[in-house]
Amino acid sequence: MPRPIWSGAISFGLVNVPVKLYSAVSRKTVRFHQLHDQTGVRIQQKRVDPTTGDEVPYEHVVKGYELAPDRYVVITPEELESLDPEKTRTIDIEDFVDLDDIDPIFYDHPYYLVPAPGSEKAFALLRDAMSSSAKVAIARVVIRSKESLVAIRAKGRVLAMSTMLFEDEVVDGDSLDEAPENGAKTTKRELEMAQQLIDSLTGDFEPGKYRDTYRERVMDLVDRKAAGEEIAVQPAAEEPAKVPDLMAALEASVNAVKQRADGDGDGAGAGQSGRQSGRRRAKASSGGSRGSSGAKRASRAKARK
Repeated sequence: MPRPIWSGAISFGLVNVPVKLYSAVSRKTVRFHQLHDQTGVRIQQKRVDPTTGDEVPYEHVVKGYELAPDRYVVITPEELESLDPEKTRTIDIEDFVDLDDIDPIFYDHPYYLVPAPGSEKAFALLRDAMSSSAKVAIARVVIRSKESLVAIRAKGRVLAMSTMLFEDEVVDGDSLDEAPENGAKTTKRELEMAQQLIDSLTGDFEPGKYRDTYRERVMDLVDRKAAGEEIAVQPAAEEPAKVPDLMAALEASVNAVKQRADGDGDGAGAGQSGRQSGRRRAKASSGGSRGSSGAKRASRAKARK
């Protein structure tokens, strides 16, 4: 069960709302360890002085800021601590803005805010007022001795809080060397066809329909190799061919979407049922494979003991 990682209060005007902070994400990345290819033993990382080859104990490691190649200024932990922001337990709201005014590129990490015991009414009042006015609060908060700029908005029964990047941390896309010039012109017909293609692919956002297929393939690979299956290496994918005629490609894309929509309409019930059955079979097969792999790993571990 998730645990709060911070507790404090939202402060706006003379009102304080005690809250608890939870992370809003649970990363599903696949992690690997580095092993010695001959012994299979996990490799240890050591801090070594390249001039002597000796391992450096942790208590003799200091922080250095590089001024120039091989020139550093050493900063002590005490000096850094003296610069830490004041440790407060408040989320200080500075402004309320419209959600559309915030470019999503500024968002960093999402969290949830829930009321602390006894503050449910004040929390509900702030949440409902922000929801009805469609406003987002811009605030500052200190978490783990680091001050962050955050955006807070109403989301269902809770408040969603996202840490934000500062303006000087965001790279201006127009400053890139390969940013396209304004000289490229599109015709009215090309624009109409592009808009038609976008309209034909437009629908409601359904987060559940998008899956991390790469992570699923990696875990399937791990399960199959753990079960002793030999894996054939697939040839490298071919580079996509360049489109010689933009207009022809747009027209072909629109026609393909129309044909797919007509086909779905003719057998929507059967097609949807088939897709769902296929997904259930794939899930059952994957679950059975993983269960078998887990049993084999357990039996091998028991045998080694």
